[in-house]
Amino acid sequence: MRPTPDLVNPPSEDGIWPRVTREIADDLAVDALLRDRAGKPPYDEAARLREAGLPSLLLPPGPPGRGADWRAACAVVREISAADGSIGELLARHYVLSWSARLFGTPERAEALELRAAEEQWLWGGSIDVPRAETAEAGSGPVLTPVRGGQARDGYVLDGRRSFPAGVTVADRLVLGAVRAGTGESLIVLVDPAHPGVLAEPAHDRLGQRLTGAGTLVCDGVPVRPEQVLGAVPREEHDASPFTTLAPLALRLALVHVGLGIAEGALAEARDVSRTTPHTWPPADTDGDAYEGRPGGDPYLLLAYGELVAAAHTAAAVAEPATEALARGLRRGHGLGVEERADIAVLIAAAEAVTSRSVMHITTRVLELTEGTDVPARDPGFDRFWRNARVLTAQGSPTHRLRDIGDHYLNGTRTPVTLRI
Repeated sequence: MRPTPDLVNPPSEDGIWPRVTREIADDLAVDALLRDRAGKPPYDEAARLREAGLPSLLLPPGPPGRGADWRAACAVVREISAADGSIGELLARHYVLSWSARLFGTPERAEALELRAAEEQWLWGGSIDVPRAETAEAGSGPVLTPVRGGQARDGYVLDGRRSFPAGVTVADRLVLGAVRAGTGESLIVLVDPAHPGVLAEPAHDRLGQRLTGAGTLVCDGVPVRPEQVLGAVPREEHDASPFTTLAPLALRLALVHVGLGIAEGALAEARDVSRTTPHTWPPADTDGDAYEGRPGGDPYLLLAYGELVAAAHTAAAVAEPATEALARGLRRGHGLGVEERADIAVLIAAAEAVTSRSVMHITTRVLELTEGTDVPARDPGFDRFWRNARVLTAQGSPTHRLRDIGDHYLNGTRTPVTLRI
């Protein structure tokens, strides 16, 4: 049985999102292990998300009932991740990228684009991380070459290749950071992967998170019209709006919720096994007879689960204020101040550091706790959770986050304002 964390502040008490999320998570949990072992691009999984309507959860701000807020989106990601960490990451990145026009462009442009995306159930992929000009022009990143020749043909041609951790093989639209040839200007553009000049090369044999649709995107002479340019990234990152620099923070927090979900999913599945199947080791204490006949009554097993549950609750408790702060900052929009942005960054860094350690500890201990269990004939696949956690946590360094927190606390230094993850 999977955990069912409550959605924080859903659109309404009788809103559909908690029910829809629970149904799709239950569906994904049924064959999660088989799909993980197969490691195929997540075409079917993306279709399940679209059928459930989850890609359109974050509609533009408006009247009640049009969509959920960022707190609810994070809770959805967490529950989906408990069933399947890969699909949780795919959805997490989608939610952040779906706000690219709002974070980098004008509200009017964002409103129109987001409404179309919601209506057509777009799944977004790519990354807002812009390659450095010198590396892009050397051939290792997307480059935009201006095209002139009449108003109808103004725009750019996109060339280059880039690897992404999710969404490459299944996205309906791709957000890319690219460098303008000649000037080195960094632009965020929207690309239709259906264009014949776009080739997606799936990543194979990943250690974990095998179903995120990771791979390499190759662009060869892909036209980019002016309206496909979502916005520009300032040359000096400190010149960027504090609101715009929430983009990488939103992604980092969304991945925190993926990690929380993976930990909770591992605990829930291990709990079911430990409740019903005996361990092969004999009781180690004198009052072991009191637990005879109770597979889940071993006092050392109870102690271990108590420790792991406490670790999961601690990580969730640290993530909660970070989630609330980010949601509040995103609501502020371009009215967000530098100091408030710095406070959000510290809370998210703390959530990352605690969750990263907790999810690795929990998934490792789950492997150990189920090692001595007379498991059913079918492989329960607890290694899946550890592999997913390992790949997910390798995307960021807790050491760097802790250093930033310490510098902020001791010296009052603001965390670096950056658009890089």
